[in-house]
Amino acid sequence: SRHARVPIDRACNAGLTSDVLTITAACMARTQVQMTSVTRLCGTKSIATVNGQFPGPTLHAREGDHVEVNVVNNSPYNMSIHWHGVRQLLSGWYDGPSYVTQCPIQPGQSYVYRFQIVGQRGTLWWHAHISWLRATVHGPIVILPPAGVPYPFPAPEREVPLMFGEWWRNDTEAVIAQALQTGGGPNVSDAYTMNGLPGPLYACSAKDTFRLKVKPGKTYMLRLINAALNDELFFAVANHTLTVVDVDALYVKPFAVETLIIAPGQTSNVLLTAKPAYPGARYYMLARPYTNTQGTFDNTTVAGILEYEHDDPATAAGNGKSLPIYRPTLPQINDTSAVSNYTAKLRSLASAAYPASVPQAVDREFLFTVGLGTHPCAPGSPVNGSTCQGPNGTSRFAASINNVSFVLPTTALLQSHYTGMSKGVYASNFPFAPPRPFNYTGTPPNNTNVMTGTKALVLPFGTAVELVMQDTSILGAESHPLHLHGFNFFVVGQGFGNYDPAKDPAKFNLVDPVERNTVGVPAGGWVAIRFRADNPGPFAHIHTYIIHGS
Repeated sequence: SRHARVPIDRACNAGLTSDVLTITAACMARTQVQMTSVTRLCGTKSIATVNGQFPGPTLHAREGDHVEVNVVNNSPYNMSIHWHGVRQLLSGWYDGPSYVTQCPIQPGQSYVYRFQIVGQRGTLWWHAHISWLRATVHGPIVILPPAGVPYPFPAPEREVPLMFGEWWRNDTEAVIAQALQTGGGPNVSDAYTMNGLPGPLYACSAKDTFRLKVKPGKTYMLRLINAALNDELFFAVANHTLTVVDVDALYVKPFAVETLIIAPGQTSNVLLTAKPAYPGARYYMLARPYTNTQGTFDNTTVAGILEYEHDDPATAAGNGKSLPIYRPTLPQINDTSAVSNYTAKLRSLASAAYPASVPQAVDREFLFTVGLGTHPCAPGSPVNGSTCQGPNGTSRFAASINNVSFVLPTTALLQSHYTGMSKGVYASNFPFAPPRPFNYTGTPPNNTNVMTGTKALVLPFGTAVELVMQDTSILGAESHPLHLHGFNFFVVGQGFGNYDPAKDPAKFNLVDPVERNTVGVPAGGWVAIRFRADNPGPFAHIHTYIIHGS
C-alpha cells in the first residue's frame, strides 16, 4: 500500500516528505501544499499535492485525540483543507470551506488547523475545499478506537486505505474554469484511480496498478474512500465477499455483500477474508460508476489486483504473471435496484456501547428540493456562444436548493457573523420549502430558471431537525450525493417519486437507522434525515454541483 503503517503512539514528527501523518494528543504535523509532476495515462502534468504525494499522506489518530496540522501553501493557488466528516465540535473555525468558515490560505502563507476527534472511529478523509483542487489534494484519515477499546468485530490482520479518485489529462483548474466561463458542464475525467493509480484497463497503465497482497485465511479491513468529484461507484472483488462494518466513521450492523455502492465523500470499512489456501489465481478489484442520468459521464472502470502470498516466495515469483486472473461482475451502470437493495441493509449498530440517538420528535421540518436548473445567458450573449453553453445552448447550468443557487461570498460567513458585520455578506432567509410547489419528479416546469443568493438557514442551538431532500426532474432526474458539515445525521427514510408528508413518515426507521455525514438523494426520489443542531457555527450543506452553486 502507498499508505505506510506506523505505531499510533509514536511521537509526532511528520515532515515535509513524510509518508504518514501520525497525530497524538499533544503534537502537531506540518504539511506542505506544492506542485508536483505526476505521470498517468502516458502523460505528465504538474498537479497540486500535499508533501509531493498523490493521494496525500494518511492522517492517523485515535478517538479523543487533539489534532493540529500546520498547512503551508507553496502552491500558486488559494487553498483550504476540509476534514471531511470530522464533527468539529466547538471548532468550526477549522472546518475548512473557503469563505464559509475561513478565508483561503494564500500562496506563501500558512494556517494551523486545531480540532479534537470526538465520538468517531473509522475512516474519514481530508481534501482541499476550494475550486476543484480536491481532485488531487486529498488523503485518508484513519481513526482508531481509544487505546484498549477493541473493535466490535474480529480484529483484522491488516488495515488498508483504498481511495478512489479521478484523473484528467488536462489541468483540472482549467477544466473547471472553462465550465464556469461557458455555463456548460465540465469535461468528464479520463480515468478513475485506486490509491492514485488507474490500473491495467487503461492505456499504458499496467505498471500503475494498485496491488493488495494477502495471506491465505487472514482477514483484512479495507478502508474505502470515494474521493471522486461527482460519481457514485460500484465496487467488488472477484470471488470474494465483503462484510460492511462501518460507514462514515460509525459502526453498522455487519452484513455481507458481493458489491457495494459508495457515493462521493462517503467512506466504508469492509472486511475481506482471504481464501483458506493458496488459490493459484489473482483477482481484480473493480470500481465503476453508477448513474442513470442522460448526461455525459466517465463510464470507464478502474482495476486493482488482489494477489496471494505463497509459502514459497520463489514459487510465487515464478508464476505470478502466469496465474489466471478473475473479474467480478458489477451491476449495470444504471442499476438503481442494486443501489436501493444495498442502502436498505445499512443499519446503525444501536448497541449499549454505541447507541443510535435518533431524535424521536422534531422541532423543525424542512423540505429541500435539489437539482439542476438554469440561469439566463447574459444580455447580448450569442446562442451557443462561448458563455452560453448550458441546456440547448440557450442558457447556463445552475444547481440549486429550493430554487436558490448559492453565490460564494468574498468574506467568510463565520468571520462576518462573529464580528457582527453580516449585512451585505449573507441573508438569514433561506427558504424552508420550495417557493412554488410542483410535481418535482414529473413533467418539468416551463420555467427552469433559479434565483441566486448567499442565504443561510439559522437554527437555535439544540433544535431537533427533520430534513427531507427531494430530487427534481427539471433537467432530468439523477442522484445527488449531499454532505452536511459539522454534523452526523440519521437516514430515517427514503423512497421514489414525490415525498408524501401524510404517508411517508409512518415508514420511517427511528430505531436503528444508519448514521452518516454524506447521503445520496435517489434519482427521482427523496431521502429524509434527522439530526440535532448541537454544534454552533456556519456549516456548509454541499452537493456535487458546487461549481454551479448549491
